Amino acid sequence: MSRVTSGKVTHARHKKVIQAAKGYYGRRSTTFRTATQAVDKANQYATRDRKNRKRNFRALWIQRINAAVRSIDSEMTYSRFINALGKAGIEVDRKVLADLAVHEPEAFAAVVEQARAAA
Repeated sequence: MSRVTSGKVTHARHKKVIQAAKGYYGRRSTTFRTATQAVDKANQYATRDRKNRKRNFRALWIQRINAAVRSIDSEMTYSRFINALGKAGIEVDRKVLADLAVHEPEAFAAVVEQARAAA
């Protein structure tokens, strides 16, 4: 009976890790052992930061809405604006509001006026 070697399987596994580590600095991109550690850590960061990206974008939208609302009506804050939107029955999410504030200021101003009237 012939001896079974795992050369093909091992080579494929190593190649997959080295390919994932492409562009890393120094031995992290060429040596299997260090590349494995680097790729594992990178995957941990990627998993964590998929959640963080959502947080960061929501914070950015809130900052843009707040700035736009204050530029239109100096007495209205973000929290008062969101509260007034609820009272007015306007159901628009923060992503769309921030996009309106940046790209269509006239339409955003009209939304602010409706919210001010309902407050």
